[in-house]
Amino acid sequence: MTDSEKIAMVTTMTSETDTNVLSTYLVLGKDAVLKQAFPFGDYPEEFPEQYDVIHVKITAYLLNKRGAEGETMHNENGVSRSYADGDIPPSLLREIIPKAVAL
Repeated sequence: MTDSEKIAMVTTMTSETDTNVLSTYLVLGKDAVLKQAFPFGDYPEEFPEQYDVIHVKITAYLLNKRGAEGETMHNENGVSRSYADGDIPPSLLREIIPKAVAL
């Protein structure tokens, strides 16, 4: 999936239209995926195709949470919000299988 296709998907999911903002959050999402998939470094030159969809999901999550980073509890008009893990929820990161390199 190309970055343009990812930007189109994230735009649909979040209604964000500023390509600079979208590109920035795609980089943040990519970094999160690569750190989870390759915990010991040695990132591949090409982004692993099997993680394209989770990359989009993580990017959309980060964009939707913008402005509420680190929020631990919020109640308003019967709506409650809390963010236990601060950044990306473990349920999203579990979709990424870490790869370890044998010595």
